[in-house]
Amino acid sequence: MSHSSSPPSNHQSTGQVGVLMALAAFGWWAWVTPLYFHVLDSIPASEQLAWRVISGLPAMLLILLLSRQLSQLITILRSPRVLLLLVCSASLLSINWFTFTWAVINQRLVEGSLGYYINPLVSVLLGAIFLGERLRGLQAIAVAIAVVGVGVNTLVLGYLPWISLIIAFSFGFYGLIRKQVRAAPGPGISVEMLLMLPVMVLVLVFTYRAPDGLSHSSWNWTLLVLAGPQTVIPLLFYTGAARRITLSTLGLLQFLAPTGQLLLAVLAFGESFTRGQVWAFALIWIAVIVYSVDTWRRSRATALPDPNSLPEVD
Repeated sequence: MSHSSSPPSNHQSTGQVGVLMALAAFGWWAWVTPLYFHVLDSIPASEQLAWRVISGLPAMLLILLLSRQLSQLITILRSPRVLLLLVCSASLLSINWFTFTWAVINQRLVEGSLGYYINPLVSVLLGAIFLGERLRGLQAIAVAIAVVGVGVNTLVLGYLPWISLIIAFSFGFYGLIRKQVRAAPGPGISVEMLLMLPVMVLVLVFTYRAPDGLSHSSWNWTLLVLAGPQTVIPLLFYTGAARRITLSTLGLLQFLAPTGQLLLAVLAFGESFTRGQVWAFALIWIAVIVYSVDTWRRSRATALPDPNSLPEVD
């Protein structure tokens, strides 16, 4: 007697592709991005940031053209309110990118990874403060544990972990502002890069006016030009994943990026990771686990229809 197995449903296949795309995005941010900056550690973070924007914008515009989203970009440019919000978000994004790049090339990736561990918790806190979002019990516990973890890390280091805090809060406020903007990710970040462009051009003008400003090797020049694609590729994976899997799954997978960064910093770059830092990070990991449990429970609750609820009508 023969047994036939039914093929996976389209929904299952889509979910599997989504998970693979999420793994590709977070894996890229965990290893490829820091390795890229590490190879270019002789080049200032400001110059790397400038090339990231200048070479990234054409790549984004090409993607918008191919995906027929250029009209959305034009719509954004015609809205003064949206443009003002995107000026603020672009400033925060440039601060975030610069700080992470600076951390990598100055052997501070351990601190950078901490910033991305606590970023989701910072976002929850900012949502409660500025948007009136209710802080659920486990979320409050996770935030409190993370605060203690940052405090322990401060005592261990002997100074406030400013790199971690700048990364976490700049990206947290970035997300807060982007929540107020009705724009798809692609057109939105393209406009942000467009708004950064004049400043980045000035950065390169002042950089290359120096006598040795243009003394890079051909290899470094090639890598600098590839800064844009290096930025855009994981964004494409991420947005593709976001369309195929639940946000809760995406939220749980996001912690792969700082975990990979931490391992890379300690095992490949040889950064210091003392016993005291292990204790501080242990508290952060506990906070992340508590936050993840809350996210998982929340996703299960929302997945089950409430027979007493009615659908909202606009």
